[in-house]
Amino acid sequence: MAVPVELRYTAQHEWVLITGKVARIGITDYAQDALGDVVFVGVPTLGGKVVADQSFTEVESTKSVSDIYAPVSGTVSAVNEALATQPELLNSDPYGAGWICEITIEGEVPGLLSASDYEALLAG
Repeated sequence: MAVPVELRYTAQHEWVLITGKVARIGITDYAQDALGDVVFVGVPTLGGKVVADQSFTEVESTKSVSDIYAPVSGTVSAVNEALATQPELLNSDPYGAGWICEITIEGEVPGLLSASDYEALLAG
């Protein structure tokens, strides 16, 4: 499983790339593999508020429906519109074209896992 070192992770298998006050979010390679073929991604509402550690959207696969949890609190400032017609991008490129949304961070960033900590969680 790919675990890029420049990203941060949650125990719920979301990845986060923080640039200034903006967090780009997606699901990890491990998560997409566990889900199987993704058939629907519920992109959050642009301008909507999200709260860290709370579900803010869901991903549906041929196996199940899974909640996606916000790794930070803030306002949804960008959504990946391509996922509406190409949800399989979560499978084929989870760390690139398969990003879900960007959140403008409000408040403190909660403790996120480093790549090595996330790999230890997966091995655990």
